[in-house]
Amino acid sequence: MNDLVVVKRALISVSDKTGLEDLGRALASHGVEILSTGGTARALATAGMAVREVSEHTGFPEMMDGRVKTLHPKVHGGLLALRDDPEHAKSMAEHDIGAIDLVVVNLYPFEETVAKGADFATCIENIDIGGPAMIRSAAKNHAYVAVLTDPDDYAPVIAAMAQDNGATNGDLRQGLAAKAYARTASYDGAISTWFAEQRGETFPDRLVVTAAKQAELRYGENPHQAAAFYTAGGARPGVATARQLQGKELSYNNLNDTDAAFELVGEFDPSRAAVAIIKHANPCGVALGADLLDAYQKALRCDPVSAFGGIIATNRPLDGPAAEAMVKIMTEVIIAPNADDAAKAAIAGKKNLRLLLTGGLPDPMASGMTLKSLAGGYLLQTRDGGRINAGDLKVVTKRQPSEREIADLLLAFKICKHVKSNAIIYVKDGATVGIGAGQMSRVDSARIAARKSEDAASAAGQSEPLAKGSVVASDAFFPFADGLLAAAEAGATAVIQPGGSMRDTEVIAAADEAGLAMVLTGMRHFRH
Repeated sequence: MNDLVVVKRALISVSDKTGLEDLGRALASHGVEILSTGGTARALATAGMAVREVSEHTGFPEMMDGRVKTLHPKVHGGLLALRDDPEHAKSMAEHDIGAIDLVVVNLYPFEETVAKGADFATCIENIDIGGPAMIRSAAKNHAYVAVLTDPDDYAPVIAAMAQDNGATNGDLRQGLAAKAYARTASYDGAISTWFAEQRGETFPDRLVVTAAKQAELRYGENPHQAAAFYTAGGARPGVATARQLQGKELSYNNLNDTDAAFELVGEFDPSRAAVAIIKHANPCGVALGADLLDAYQKALRCDPVSAFGGIIATNRPLDGPAAEAMVKIMTEVIIAPNADDAAKAAIAGKKNLRLLLTGGLPDPMASGMTLKSLAGGYLLQTRDGGRINAGDLKVVTKRQPSEREIADLLLAFKICKHVKSNAIIYVKDGATVGIGAGQMSRVDSARIAARKSEDAASAAGQSEPLAKGSVVASDAFFPFADGLLAAAEAGATAVIQPGGSMRDTEVIAAADEAGLAMVLTGMRHFRH
């Protein structure tokens, strides 16, 4: 690869005019001839720079509402020609094709047009054709041509040309080429995904994943692992859209846990305050309350030991009283739709505590996909937006649940889908009082949750386990009666579960014998 290439001619055609004048002036200072099109040419000319229209360069007018303007041999020949190849040089001379040493293109705003909810025809018109073609031509021939696809690229190129008397170096061009191919791949991926959505194709034949690097992280789940955070666009409030007001850099585990916390509180309408405390992607306390302070205190009571060093999420703007309570124990992250001045002041004293504000709550019913990597492949599925209402419940026991029990049963089952399987959740009076997560046996989850309720009672100075008088939820059916009986021993009075076991009759009989009310949902919430 040639190392230094003096830029004698540049082609600039951009939809985003950010930094355009500075770049144009820098190129002009090196005597670079600037070719341009349409609005870009007008912007440069207005700023006092000499510009030659591409149509004048090619001798061919723009046509078809600008659809055809750069798709011409004098453009692509000037980009693709190998300058030290005699045959290429001969063709250039024979057809009066001048070399183009630098291309500056950012594409029609297709992604932004889709995000605005534009109609089908408008989205189609915002699919760029000439831009990607020029980018790919220049990137392929990066031994001679520099290609800029992002205004952030301008400063490094300006600096390099200033250092090398108007030339670009090989390493810079190669890096720009790699970035250019990533940009066109991402652009085509966005178009492909949009087309699949328009056609109702949930699982297209080829899966295209596009995302932009937000940050390189200090390490992954463990210090010996490398990691980075990528965002996939979209306006759904969450960790990817959050604004960090204070605190140290977020880690891989912080981001993962914070996402889990905020997705959980997004289940609850802000008309009633909700708080979730997460540790290692599992909730260790979730509660509804009269206000955030009340909800936080109830959530913390469920497992105050595990809450140390955890993540807190709220479904309402954070207020001063709740924030003052939250900072009393070591907390890694607080995420909320917003925060008032009193809350910000209370948190400000904890310089390492991260405060993230999202501007809204995620819609738990919104369509979306989850992606999980496997060795050599991926698993793709729709997001678990399943929701059960009181009218969906099927009472299968002799005893009917009370209204209070039904409210707690629905809350417990809603929390289930955010707890790693096998999941058992005890809830009483709108708050979790015991959570068993991630066990290979459902009965073990029931026993762990019961023990947690005993530990929490002890921490609160109570002799009676918190689970006494509670309801219990299971994310999937009870394969045997033992898990249900363990819940009854813990003090649960009512049970919610999907049903569907070969031994449902046996489990229902055990519930009747224990005096429990039990309802079936017909829907499970595995989370792996």
